[in-house]
Amino acid sequence: MSIKSMFTVGALSLASVFILNAKTYDIHLYTSAMAGNVQLPAGEYKLKVDGTNAVLKDTDNNKTYTMAVKVETEDKKFDETAVVTNNTNGATHIEAIEIGGSNTKLEFGGE
Repeated sequence: MSIKSMFTVGALSLASVFILNAKTYDIHLYTSAMAGNVQLPAGEYKLKVDGTNAVLKDTDNNKTYTMAVKVETEDKKFDETAVVTNNTNGATHIEAIEIGGSNTKLEFGGE
């Protein structure tokens, strides 16, 4: 096996480890909300961060929503996963999601 082939196999193996270890986080929305330009119905979701995208999968109907986010690193770790919202003109908008056990914050735009 050549060095190039061994490097390719190693890279693919490493990539598969990252895919298999992709963490998900439980999110609960008590009311429907806008996340960027995406309308999310109230309900339970599994959140996965995929680069600069947040992927939310509705646990009731398995529908998947993907939206761009700005990934920020805060100075301290968040104790729990929290959804930060605001109400504008009677509509709920997700501003950010703080990921519990990490110092990662996902900021949503598109309003």
